Amino acid sequence: MKWLDLSIEAINTLLRGLLAVMMTLLVLVVTWQVLTRFILPQPSSFTEEMARFLLIWVSLLGGAYAYRLHSHLGFDLLVRNLPPKKAITLYRFCCLLVAIFAILVLIVGGSNLVSLTWSLGQNSPVLNVPMAAIYSVLPLSGVLFLIYSLFFFIYADHHAPSLRREVSVDHREGNAND
Repeated sequence: MKWLDLSIEAINTLLRGLLAVMMTLLVLVVTWQVLTRFILPQPSSFTEEMARFLLIWVSLLGGAYAYRLHSHLGFDLLVRNLPPKKAITLYRFCCLLVAIFAILVLIVGGSNLVSLTWSLGQNSPVLNVPMAAIYSVLPLSGVLFLIYSLFFFIYADHHAPSLRREVSVDHREGNAND
């Protein structure tokens, strides 16, 4: 399944770059907001809304990326203490739970929210950006969570916590290295 590994790596590279750009923009926007509020006589009107929207996107996409790197919050004490076969079974079950959540809440629920705000023509007050564009990160992050959980399900024998070595983590790949 070399194509799957290459596809996941391409998604990781794109997502890492997008998150870096959005974090840079977020820092610049917040810095500009502070400068205009406390130094210049006229505070900037768009920075608060733009920072809020960037934070939403960074949080949801960053959560998916953190899940890929096994850096997301998780309680794996039980899995770590199980024999390898049982650990893999439990790990696959957890991957299925993540996939179900991604489908039902993020993809279906997020798509419904995007559709509703699009049909209502709801725009943000200051930037006049369609809120559907802002909310589109919900189904997008849901698709990423789904892809990663299916990847982990398929390769559970390499990714289950009791089987991963914890010497060091290569954050580009999400795999343990010596």
